[in-house]
Amino acid sequence: MKDCGGHFHGKHLKRSLDYVMNPEKTQDGRLVGAINCQAESAFEQMKETKRKFGKVDKRQGYHIILSFKEDEVNPDTAFEITQKFVAEYLGSCYEAVFVVHDNTTHVHSHIVFNSVSFVDGKKYRYEKGDWAKYIQPITNRLCQEYGLSIIDVDDGSREKQHEGYKDWSEYRDGSFVWSDMIKRDLDACILQATDYQQFLEMLSDKGYEIKQGKYLSVKPPGMTRYRRCKTLGDAYSEEVIRERIVKEDLSFYSKQNSPQEAVLVRCRVKRYRRAKLSGLQKKYYAKLYRIGKLKKRPYSQVWKYRDDIRKMQRLQNEYLFLDRHDIHSAEQLAAVISSLTDKKKETSAEKSRIYKARERSRELFGIVDEMAEIEPAEKSYSRGDTFFKEEHDRWLELEASLKAQGYSLSEVEELRKHYKEEYANACAKERAVFKELKTGQSIWDELIQDTVSDGKDEEYNKEIIRDRKEQPVR
Repeated sequence: MKDCGGHFHGKHLKRSLDYVMNPEKTQDGRLVGAINCQAESAFEQMKETKRKFGKVDKRQGYHIILSFKEDEVNPDTAFEITQKFVAEYLGSCYEAVFVVHDNTTHVHSHIVFNSVSFVDGKKYRYEKGDWAKYIQPITNRLCQEYGLSIIDVDDGSREKQHEGYKDWSEYRDGSFVWSDMIKRDLDACILQATDYQQFLEMLSDKGYEIKQGKYLSVKPPGMTRYRRCKTLGDAYSEEVIRERIVKEDLSFYSKQNSPQEAVLVRCRVKRYRRAKLSGLQKKYYAKLYRIGKLKKRPYSQVWKYRDDIRKMQRLQNEYLFLDRHDIHSAEQLAAVISSLTDKKKETSAEKSRIYKARERSRELFGIVDEMAEIEPAEKSYSRGDTFFKEEHDRWLELEASLKAQGYSLSEVEELRKHYKEEYANACAKERAVFKELKTGQSIWDELIQDTVSDGKDEEYNKEIIRDRKEQPVR
């Protein structure tokens, strides 16, 4: 991985680490390992090593792919072989992350390591022929231990004489790994570019090296050789790419693959600063103000109508309440208030029941919370980091405690989610009933007040309310 310049030297290194550690390709991170660093913070540790020895620029790192014959090895075995290879080849000097991808028909592993040694600050140097001289013999020996196929490569001349050299070269460069990624990036740039030159610039921004001769060739960060675009398919020759840039864009793609959606349109407006008044202009406008030709703009008068607006909103809510419950008399209003009062008690009781049921499972939730805290350590231990042995033992204890109570980790998490949703629904129902009851009581209080002001018997109205509240709701 080369240097991207002063703005972000390690851009290609960071991108390669993010690509190889994709959870979707590594069984949610299970097939990820590291040596001399932690996988989660590998880039920061590599960057710190570069700073320590004053070598933050130039070559940033290296990317090795170990490819296995189709259907010959399972992901776990490939992970073991890769781990042993990294420990033997890089373990004493360099920080490295190694992963296994099982999302293709060929199980393969990626190794990304720092260009600077954390021991003495020396930079890794790859010479032509080092693969056949140093790297391939290690992989051959490890594959023989597991009964897998090997490649007989002694030196550079032997490579070209080997009758299966073409196949060996494809495995070495991982063309079956890179093809899909290159096509995906080409498609993205074709859709977004307005012309061929912008297309090339966007590819370059993604870290690609571009070579234009008779054929357009590209090399993504981490790949050792250029790849002719036309070998990726008929849709990727230079002529077809130029045609696709004209025909295809984001709107074209949206029409072909998804229903039309509303989009936000941004408009840039150039604003000019108003020129300041000169001294003479200021005196002139001051004189106009003094003689009454100019007047200050009046202050906002919204505050005068604030109470009227609130009253209007309250009256609208009361009208809608009467309409919802089809209320035409004081007796009907009293009956609705009585019914809402009972409903409020029911919703409160339901909320209390859910809360108590959730509290009975508080111990289970506490165990799950503790397991969540030590989960990163447990993952590191499962990748072979014995430093977290104590956390692993505690994880097993907590897992056994859940099992003794008849639950698994996923079941407890589902139970907590269930209680959370149920409690939220109960609270929402209680708030809705309370709001409705408050509106009804407000109408009733106004009705009582109007009746009293008209000289009618207040005791009669109170008796109506008491009788209605005592009657069962049907």
